[in-house]
This record gives sequence, C-alpha cells and structure tokens, in this order.
Amino acid sequence: MAKKQKKNNGGTPATVALTAAGTSFTLHAYEHDPASPSYGEEAAEALGVSPGRVFKTLVADVDGELTVAVVPVAGQLDLKALASAVGGKRAAMADPAAAERTTGYVRGGISPLGQRKRLRTVLDASASDHASICVSAGRRGLEVELSPADLAALTSAVVAPIGRA
Repeated sequence: MAKKQKKNNGGTPATVALTAAGTSFTLHAYEHDPASPSYGEEAAEALGVSPGRVFKTLVADVDGELTVAVVPVAGQLDLKALASAVGGKRAAMADPAAAERTTGYVRGGISPLGQRKRLRTVLDASASDHASICVSAGRRGLEVELSPADLAALTSAVVAPIGRA
C-alpha cells in the first residue's frame, strides 16, 4: 500500500486509476501556456506528437445525460454521431461548469479516466488506427499515453466514428 501511495504522490485521479488498474502508461508533462487557444493542439505541439494521436475529452449532454466524447484534437466532435453511438436522439455540448463539477476536473484538463462520477464514454474509432494515443492526465500540461484498447476497457467506452475532420 505504501508503495502505491508513493508512486501516486502528486498524481491525479486519472493516474491513480491507471496505477490501480495495473495499466501500462507513460506520463508526458509540458509547460502549459494559459494564452494558448487550444489545449489539445498545444499538447500535440509540445509533445511532438501528431494531432491525430492526441485526443481531447469533451463532455456533452445527450438526451439529458452527460456523456464523454474522446476525439482527436485535429478534428471536431460530430454531435449527431455521438447521440447515435449511445442510442440517443439529441446531443449538445454540456455546460462547462456542469462538466467540471461532475468530472472533478477543470476545462482543458478533463480526463476520461478517474472522473468523480463515471460517465458513459464514447471513443472515436480513429483511435484504433494507433498503437498508443494521448489523453489528458487530469490537469493542463499533463498527458497520459496508453493503448486505445486499454482506454476503452478502463472507461467501458463505446468505440464509434464520432469525430470529423
């Protein structure tokens, strides 16, 4: 137990969840610029990773239920496709305050992992094109790299084409 606590000192709920699950991952830290217009594109550039391998975590409201969408930073979320992927009719971006309150993370640092309240999650199918992808590790300036299969398993995600270029 002490080893686990030591390993997670300064960790985020996302890294704690990954460690507890025994999942293989790599942390990437970078200096976040508060003036950056796009958290995800900033991460891709800072890490020297293709924007197609860096995924942003968005929270949407699908028929009154908050739902997480994980899509490449190089594209956008297709709200109709997201609704369809979870058997819903209508989707809209969630109120940012509700997203922060429900996930326990701040905007720009919302991770699909280790959320305060576990939300249903949809991972864009393009993630499967890569051996590993990067998602927020729970704070601005910190990304976690892991396999798309591990991310899907840990979040019980539906994998569906929900992104568009």
